[in-house]
Amino acid sequence: MNAMAEAVNGLFKTELIRRRGPWRTVEQGELATLEYVWWWNNQRVHGELDMRTPAEVEADYYARLDTPLGTPVPRATR
Repeated sequence: MNAMAEAVNGLFKTELIRRRGPWRTVEQGELATLEYVWWWNNQRVHGELDMRTPAEVEADYYARLDTPLGTPVPRATR
């Protein structure tokens, strides 16, 4: 689990901190972090999630909970 957290931290630094920082205020840094988390969950595709976003995977999960077993459920789309 620690390796996974370190990988996410590394991506955060590469994709946000090094590209857009430094910020002049804490508030600017916080806003940039919130925007990054939204982007990560809703737009960034992840190889470990079969090239889908976390939001798509979550939508599929809840769709399957509401569907009788054995019924095919279409995947969430972008």
